[in-house]
Amino acid sequence: MLLSTILTSKPLLKIPYLHKKGPMATFPLTPEGHKKLKDELHHLKTVERPKTSLEIGAARELGDLSENFEYHAAKDRQGMIEARVRDLEDKLARVQVIDPLTLSGERVVFGATVTLLDIENDTEKVYQLVGEEEAKVEEGQISITSPLARALIGKEIGDETRIPGREGPRMVEIADVEFK
Repeated sequence: MLLSTILTSKPLLKIPYLHKKGPMATFPLTPEGHKKLKDELHHLKTVERPKTSLEIGAARELGDLSENFEYHAAKDRQGMIEARVRDLEDKLARVQVIDPLTLSGERVVFGATVTLLDIENDTEKVYQLVGEEEAKVEEGQISITSPLARALIGKEIGDETRIPGREGPRMVEIADVEFK
């Protein structure tokens, strides 16, 4: 009975990448976020990897590896670089690039730039909904999986909604939705 309920229940939000879990789940990125990941991967493979290899070689020449701090530090750095390379390759294989310039409408979706009007203190805030890897709250870019973004998804211009905040939940109105 429980299994049939789980299999037939529908997700609250109809955003596929928020509900798929596991190694094959796709996730969205803007073209800018996709380019940053590709650039980082290229930098790690062409600059950092060879540099660390040279550091390991130089540290080996210093003698006894069991007490060689430079060698162990370089090996640790190599491990971190290789882990990040694997992570980036995996993400780039599963990414779904969505260009906000190709979208339109009045509904809040991935890539939208949303202007919120705080009903209580009449202030405006502007956020763009972006992928997890490219979110920078201080620049107004919030992750599509953040509680704030999830409260906004599917809303339209003129809708009022309760959003989470540092001082507790507050009511905002969707003043504008743009795709830029």
